[in-house]
Amino acid sequence: MPIHPQAVAVIDIMAQMGVSTAGSPADLRALMARFPRPQGESVGEVVNRTIPGPAGVVPVRIYRPAGVGPGPQPALVWFHGGGWMFGSLDSADFICRGIVHHSGCQVVSVDYRLSPENKFPAAVDDCFWVTKWIVDHADDLRVDAEHIAVGGDSCGGNLATVVALRARDDGGPSLAFQLLVVPVTNHHCDTPSYRDYGDGYLVTRDAMVWFWSHYLEKESDGNSPLASPLRAASLAGLPPAIVITAEFDPLRDDGEEYAARLRADGVEVELVRYDGQIHGFFGNAMIDDGVAAIDCVSVALRTALSASPSVPFI
Repeated sequence: MPIHPQAVAVIDIMAQMGVSTAGSPADLRALMARFPRPQGESVGEVVNRTIPGPAGVVPVRIYRPAGVGPGPQPALVWFHGGGWMFGSLDSADFICRGIVHHSGCQVVSVDYRLSPENKFPAAVDDCFWVTKWIVDHADDLRVDAEHIAVGGDSCGGNLATVVALRARDDGGPSLAFQLLVVPVTNHHCDTPSYRDYGDGYLVTRDAMVWFWSHYLEKESDGNSPLASPLRAASLAGLPPAIVITAEFDPLRDDGEEYAARLRADGVEVELVRYDGQIHGFFGNAMIDDGVAAIDCVSVALRTALSASPSVPFI
């Protein structure tokens, strides 16, 4: 189908704002900070705090659903997108509130270290450390330790499945689900979707090359499964997953190939492609599909974590 008119409008607005990767990382961060942030759904409680990390404290924002008792709830640990370079607790707020409101789960949003000041694997280390800390301190956080998921969008989806890989290979923590939205899965920008949609659809092939160059200490680091999970020898033993892709996204094929690899390696996976949409549509209040997709992943999350008898879903 043709590109959605709402996606075209977003592309036009970003172009008018001058958002590009032609400048420095600081320039891009300043431009993205100017993008208006919509008000999100009401939730029961929002708590800002820090968690001890591998190189100092890591800020997190904990969202709890309304209408639940003091008992433990399932939880999603969320890693924001932004090319490993920008993004924050505030930029992820609309998405996190939507997931909490529609799923009834807690969400812990993680403000991991950004590149290029902090090269790979700093972000991976922060995300893994925080996830492990949440599992280890589940009682204090009123979290059901047996029903914890990881998720993220774009590079955040990369970090989520990398955390799951590391948890599998390091003997824990045990994770129940992966929520992977337009994920980055491979340090290789030469698929049909990169060739077809690598220019003019918001996120470009050149931008991804630029993000990778700032994220990795050296190009050979891109061969690591902790950077390119699609290059892992096996994905067997990972938690069940939902993978969201967008038709006009250069990263589409990498996400869909990752879903196919998960399935081939015996992991239960649901793949949902949003036709007519672009990278970054998810959680964009200007795009109807972007808001609907929050509900889609929330239903998947709620279903995946509903096996716990202690879940006081609303």
